[in-house]
Amino acid sequence: MSQPVQELSFERGLPSNVYAERMVLGSILLNDNAFVTAAAGLAPEDFSLDKHRRIFQRMLDIHNREERIDRVTLANELLRHGELEAVDGLTYLSSLDEGLPELYNLESYVQIVRDKSLMRRLIFTAQETIHKAMLGEDEPDRILAQTEDALLKLGEARAKDSLMSAQQVFDLEDGGVNAFLDPARRVHGIGTGFIKFDEMTGGLRGGELVIIAARPAMGKTALALNIALHVATNKKNPKAVAVFSLEMSKQSLLTRLICSLARVDQQRFRSGYLDREERARLGMAAADIYDAPIYIDDTSSTTMMDINAKLRKLRAQTNLGLVVVDYLQLMPTPNLGRNSNRVQEVGALSRGMKLLSKDLDVPFMVLSQLSRAPEQRVGDHRPQLADLRESGSIEQDADMVAFIFRPEVYQKDREDLRGVAELLLAKQRNGPTGKIPLVFLHNYTKFENPADAFEEEPPN
Repeated sequence: MSQPVQELSFERGLPSNVYAERMVLGSILLNDNAFVTAAAGLAPEDFSLDKHRRIFQRMLDIHNREERIDRVTLANELLRHGELEAVDGLTYLSSLDEGLPELYNLESYVQIVRDKSLMRRLIFTAQETIHKAMLGEDEPDRILAQTEDALLKLGEARAKDSLMSAQQVFDLEDGGVNAFLDPARRVHGIGTGFIKFDEMTGGLRGGELVIIAARPAMGKTALALNIALHVATNKKNPKAVAVFSLEMSKQSLLTRLICSLARVDQQRFRSGYLDREERARLGMAAADIYDAPIYIDDTSSTTMMDINAKLRKLRAQTNLGLVVVDYLQLMPTPNLGRNSNRVQEVGALSRGMKLLSKDLDVPFMVLSQLSRAPEQRVGDHRPQLADLRESGSIEQDADMVAFIFRPEVYQKDREDLRGVAELLLAKQRNGPTGKIPLVFLHNYTKFENPADAFEEEPPN
């Protein structure tokens, strides 16, 4: 029988490696140029012993003054702050680098110290959660949200990439610089099925956060499902799609998908008044979707931690190509403290989405609501970046922001505008912005390319 976790924690104590901490501090005293390497991966609080935290903090103070770090300057700095005795005096400082050879693998020791620090923080977060749960003073959802936010922050700190030289980046490419410059070998994004959009963006790429925003009933969900269906049923290169719907049920989403693919009026489908041809088309569409790698989660209380866990499991089982979240403002927000507001909380969600998309190397298409500003604007009702509802850092975090605009919504008396739609690419980090014409088919709740878009074959 395995030993209880509580007994193991009492016997072993908190995770630490005092020897590695001493090696890091001693290396700095031996050669203060090593401080830059250590400080790139560590902060004073990453050391397990209080005296080591004090020593590293005073080293940081000396370094910030652009002075040399050695036994004398360090001892003087500790003495000036009344901390020399707290670190066991000059004798302990001398022992740190006494007989120590210059380390050429200092980064390994820094990583050990950092890993142990992360383990301790995980333990503290778990203990805090247990304490709050035992007291029972907060609602379970609030405790879960606070824990989720704390864990996401730990993951964000862990996910920081190290700096790489240009040479290292080139060497990662099989074939070196020549392969890196070969257009035929450059990474192409995933096609959306909308020709002009794919031409302007190169498709959706792993690690990108794509925001699709619009006022209610403009067709956000319809557009996202059209793209999801194209990705999952692409005959040349099908990829799995995960759809997190916080508003619609699985059954409603599947109904939309099937009717859209079969080009059958949803109202006729629901009422049951279908002719033989429509039933045949629905049967073929259902068979295609049955085999398509589309995974739907309609849990209304889905959190960032839920999405993280479910996607990691799905990615291990499939070739995950796209994640759709419908929609951002419906997600439970992390608790950021008493002084936080809705803008900061939604901003924390968008930042979490961006970090997760980078970590999983999968594009995230996140739907978002707009404020009432487009409706109140006189003349041109086209959305602008400032119209993003509770925007916070949404605009900043997003690699792309696109707005759906259908002029017929504002000019209902003009029959010539029926079905006219635009996708306004308002932001793109690595490409142009502009207007993309589309056609909206009301009966099928479906967007399509206009007839004149088929001059060139769209990307896969």
